[in-house]
Amino acid sequence: MSRIRVQTGGKLYLAGEYAVLTPGQTAIIQPIPIKMTAQVSPSSRLQLQSDMFDYAVDMTPDQGYALIQESVATVAELLEQPVADLPPFQLSISGKLEKDGNKFGIGSSGSVTVLTIKALAAFYNLSISKDQLFKLSSYTLLKLGDKGSMGDLACIVYEELIAYTSFDRLALSSMLLEKSFKELMAMDWGYEIVTLKTNLKADFLVGWTAQPVLSSQMIRDVKSAISVNFLDQTQQQVLSLQTALKAGDQQMVKYSLEIISDLLASLSPAIYTDKLLLLKKASQGLDAVAKSSGAGGGDCGIALSFHPNATRILKKRWQEAGITILYQERWE
Repeated sequence: MSRIRVQTGGKLYLAGEYAVLTPGQTAIIQPIPIKMTAQVSPSSRLQLQSDMFDYAVDMTPDQGYALIQESVATVAELLEQPVADLPPFQLSISGKLEKDGNKFGIGSSGSVTVLTIKALAAFYNLSISKDQLFKLSSYTLLKLGDKGSMGDLACIVYEELIAYTSFDRLALSSMLLEKSFKELMAMDWGYEIVTLKTNLKADFLVGWTAQPVLSSQMIRDVKSAISVNFLDQTQQQVLSLQTALKAGDQQMVKYSLEIISDLLASLSPAIYTDKLLLLKKASQGLDAVAKSSGAGGGDCGIALSFHPNATRILKKRWQEAGITILYQERWE
């Protein structure tokens, strides 16, 4: 076995965050090509190293390395061998999705999970599809009790703009002890991942507020406010946005994103921090639209700008508000 090197990126929600926590709801998610890298090489003993920490581990349980260790265990299940019987390796992960100790909020835990499984699959010469990689990564997080929608994993795996419709994670979690690994992997989980080819001409921008709030904490605080009305209205606008992106309909894209943003704000005032409010308001009067992304309450927001002058002014306003432009790309 030779040295293997693989990469994964991050993700940000355009629309559907929070709603997608409910099975059957759809979210639109954009990949962010800020990369993490894994290198795997043969070794005399199993060793795991991440630049998040100043120490390495084996498979002795360690809270900091729990995601990586559980991902290793998943690959062992796929190989139908105990971890101890696998040809030993050294796995090194680098490329922290953070700055000065503050996470960018673009999906580092999801990226680490996908990255580890992807790297070890390559190392052991396993041919797995994107759909299998998504299932294996989701299975890993479910084993750890993760309450997320798994939409971040879907986007990180597919590395394309996607519409993701969530599955019933509670029902699947209850099956972890009832069904074998093979049975679970063979089942239809009831999710849908559709890659989107947009005909929209726009600048896509990511603004980072550096005001992180733990997603799990925000989700607990806000989830109780989610109503059937919120879900119905959000789903309607997410599907309209999906259609508008394909058609390149700028006005409908703006309208749907504004409605979705207002629906999020109605859930809880905590979603829009002072900086996220500034990030959103910066698009006012411009041929552009901006909103929070993900759990809100900090981290990142996104914008779509439909004119070069609007992009220039928006970026200037963000910079004046102390918002870092984390990423920008042109959609044609």
